[in-house]
Amino acid sequence: MGPQEPRLAELLCALSVSLDLAMAQPPEKSIRSCLVAARLAERLDVADKRTVYYATLLRHLGCTATTHEEIHLAGPRAAELRPLAERTDSGSGTEVLRYLSQVGKGTGIRRLQYVARTVTTGEDDILRAICEVGSMLAERLGLGPGTAEALYQNVERWDGKGKPKGLAGKEIHVATRIAEVATQAVIVGGETLRKRKGGWLDPEVVDAYDESLTADLDEIDVWQATLDAEPQPWCPTPDLDELARTFAYFVDLKSPYLFGHSTGVAALADEAARILHLDDHERATIRRAALLHDLGRVAVPTAVWERTGPLRRADWEQVRLHPYQSERILSRSPVLEPIAVLAALHHERLDGSGYPKQAKGGELSTAARILAAADCYQALTQDRPHRSAHSPEGAAELILAQVAAGKLDGRCVKAVLAAAGQQVPGRRLSRPAGLTEREIDVLRLLARGSSNADIARELVVSRRTAEHHVQHIYGKIGVSTRAAAALFAMQHGLFTP
Repeated sequence: MGPQEPRLAELLCALSVSLDLAMAQPPEKSIRSCLVAARLAERLDVADKRTVYYATLLRHLGCTATTHEEIHLAGPRAAELRPLAERTDSGSGTEVLRYLSQVGKGTGIRRLQYVARTVTTGEDDILRAICEVGSMLAERLGLGPGTAEALYQNVERWDGKGKPKGLAGKEIHVATRIAEVATQAVIVGGETLRKRKGGWLDPEVVDAYDESLTADLDEIDVWQATLDAEPQPWCPTPDLDELARTFAYFVDLKSPYLFGHSTGVAALADEAARILHLDDHERATIRRAALLHDLGRVAVPTAVWERTGPLRRADWEQVRLHPYQSERILSRSPVLEPIAVLAALHHERLDGSGYPKQAKGGELSTAARILAAADCYQALTQDRPHRSAHSPEGAAELILAQVAAGKLDGRCVKAVLAAAGQQVPGRRLSRPAGLTEREIDVLRLLARGSSNADIARELVVSRRTAEHHVQHIYGKIGVSTRAAAALFAMQHGLFTP
């Protein structure tokens, strides 16, 4: 592996934060569990330490598969109950009753309904779906059959009372047995582990655990320690498109209303970028940002996304923050940081009415404008809880109305519509003065008052190169000052002050 190539562990440690958020657990719960599992595997001298590492890190890779069903089974509080469910011993009648009492808290009728539904219908199917989806996504990531198998067995128990196959003892993959102990060590501690020894948990693995394996987790840089703990040889660097596509599936499984959304946005954005003659590097960044733009959705309960009526104030605040959550997740990896910055802008609008940053036109690159248009059009053509999908023609009318209102970039919208196969009368995709998309981005920075040094930092080029870009643009548009360049940009609809 070359020195500049990203490590799979680094990318997946960053993306594992989305699993923590989906499980309503604190960020870094997955990597803490992974580190403890790696230490246990070392102590037990397990042969396949790599599978232990990834099966623990990605333990909840299938957890979005059933959130829709969980709402209908447990009610709108389903997301809040996930942390409690994860620590509940299903073999203990006392713990199960405690869990069920929380499910129906405040409404005795709902509690009885939940118990009846759980017994007669949903739980087996829910657990099986989580296992199957986690296993399938692990296969897409190229983590090997061992990791896929271990994830499929996530809710098996040492005593054979687990799901989906009722495996017992050493029929269960060693990585699954270690991952369970490591995860429970992080969330409930060693005393509880020992109580569950021989029932839920493998006695040998529990005996190998002591508090020294978790004592330093609040003192060290857990992120770096987990990267350092990745077994050698490291997994091959993944194809970033395939990695992004896998997590796009993870996100879009959160609700039937979202199926295919992220991949649809990516297809539109990529083709629109080609129509607009963006270079291959920019297209790749847009495509990957489109695939990952909605990662932050997992932090918002599915009950909010599936609300059929107006959002409440508290709901709306959560929704407004989901692009920020996407940026937060992705920015943990230096490799994904450029994607993070772009993904965070998919709900921004030229007039500053978007969210969460209220960015305005001059702050939004061509890539950000394409992504916003693609996301808007794709959403309009899909069913939502409060409306049916618009026809392609109806969606085109609505998105063009947003152009007229000064919210979306007309040229980028037309490119997205062309990518979707829409015929747009009067479509004109050439840029004024023959400016390239890169030069347009420089012009916008210049117009909003950025110095040559600022432009150099933004474009990740030398100051001399930035100065050359500026002078070249001045020559193309026939001006010699920043103010005149800003006026040119506004006259041609390239910049909204």
